[in-house]
Amino acid sequence: MTIQVGDKIPAVNFKTMTADGPKEITSEEVFGGKKVVFFAVPGAFTPGCSMTHLPGFVVNADAIKAKGVDTIACMAVNDAFVMGAWGQVQNAEEVLMLADGNGEFTAAVGLELDARGFGMGGRAKRFGMIVEDGTVTYLGIEAPGEIKVSSAEAMLEQL
Repeated sequence: MTIQVGDKIPAVNFKTMTADGPKEITSEEVFGGKKVVFFAVPGAFTPGCSMTHLPGFVVNADAIKAKGVDTIACMAVNDAFVMGAWGQVQNAEEVLMLADGNGEFTAAVGLELDARGFGMGGRAKRFGMIVEDGTVTYLGIEAPGEIKVSSAEAMLEQL
């Protein structure tokens, strides 16, 4: 079942890259007591994700944070090494890059994407959320091939 506005974020662990290597971070650490703009992409380094989706958040990070947002987080069903490298290449210093390597968070929120036809296995659908103290206040799930309701500009309008 897909997560809905008003639902609590499930208790799941992500990984993030640090100077000391991959580090586990809980969903409570990411979302608890904070206002978070969270978006998921089908894959790091893929064209739409690298040319449009993540760059929109990099460019608009200051405007988003000016709306009272504590954290901007990007998630993909990739490993922490890939997410860390992608964040560096994209100059995403203001974006918390989260790896959902086994797709556990993606499955828990019901937003899996079967990308086996593209040779990519199980991934996350492209979506965006605004989460306040662990509760979803906005959810935008994209139609295939689109970056509209989860874009940085769309999220800014929802704040």
